[in-house]
Amino acid sequence: MSIVPSLVAFNKKFVEDKRYEEFLTDKFPDKELVIVTCMDTRLVELLPKALGMKNGDAKFIKNAGGILTQPFGSAMRSILVAVYELGAREVAVIGHHGCGMTEFDSEKMVGKFVEQGIDPLVIKTLEDSGIRMDKFLRGFKRPEENVMHSVRMIRRHPLFPAAIPVHGFVMDPETGALEVIVEDYREVER
Repeated sequence: MSIVPSLVAFNKKFVEDKRYEEFLTDKFPDKELVIVTCMDTRLVELLPKALGMKNGDAKFIKNAGGILTQPFGSAMRSILVAVYELGAREVAVIGHHGCGMTEFDSEKMVGKFVEQGIDPLVIKTLEDSGIRMDKFLRGFKRPEENVMHSVRMIRRHPLFPAAIPVHGFVMDPETGALEVIVEDYREVER
């Protein structure tokens, strides 16, 4: 049975009771910050609370592992939009210990595609056209390495402004404790 009916019923009551009012803000991040992080369910509420963030304080960009896999992908586009259009003046890349993308096995994932009915010919065609599954589905050995990879990709991006600081952190997904991997000391223009 689908979860949709219960979501829609809850939403209807949420709106009727005007429970949205406590979350009202605009599209510009109050703390002028964009955060790139993992989609891990443990971080959904913990990460913003552990940083003292409320709704509207930052732009959050989430994906599996908080990985920037390509310089012209959707995550990097979102960072550029946050900086150029929405007023973000700093970027924080926040990985976490115990991430599901640590030691991720791309071959095993491809096997799951086939188990779920994806024709192996589709995968071969994608590989033959230059989409390498090991790169597309890449994980990492340590969250610190992944954070630095993403920090470097952002800093070196040809369209990213040199004056915008890019910081890197790793969080404990149980306690919210934050470890600074790199703090960028570039001038922050406000």
